[in-house]
Amino acid sequence: MVIGCSVLGTIAQLLFKGAANRLASEGWHSMLTNPYLFFGYVSYGCSTCLLILALKKGQLSVLYPFIALTFVWVSILSPLIFESDSYNIMRLTGVFCIVAGVSFIGWGSNRAY
Repeated sequence: MVIGCSVLGTIAQLLFKGAANRLASEGWHSMLTNPYLFFGYVSYGCSTCLLILALKKGQLSVLYPFIALTFVWVSILSPLIFESDSYNIMRLTGVFCIVAGVSFIGWGSNRAY
């Protein structure tokens, strides 16, 4: 469920970037009719529902860091989708740190106390 939450959160953030691009070209009056904005909110809503369901069964301190993987997916996908975004060494270092941190938390949660 948390992986689905992360995927839907990633989709929502990419849709919000698309909405922002559209608002920049069409103006603020198009905010109410912007499909990217609408579906971004729907994706975030579904992501939140999945997180709530996952939290019923798991520990917040273990599950929530996996939501940080959303930043990894967005960092990887945004330069592929939006030409204004790009990769650089700082971004790649940050992605590596997030993946390492989530791995350590996941590994630590499986160990006996």
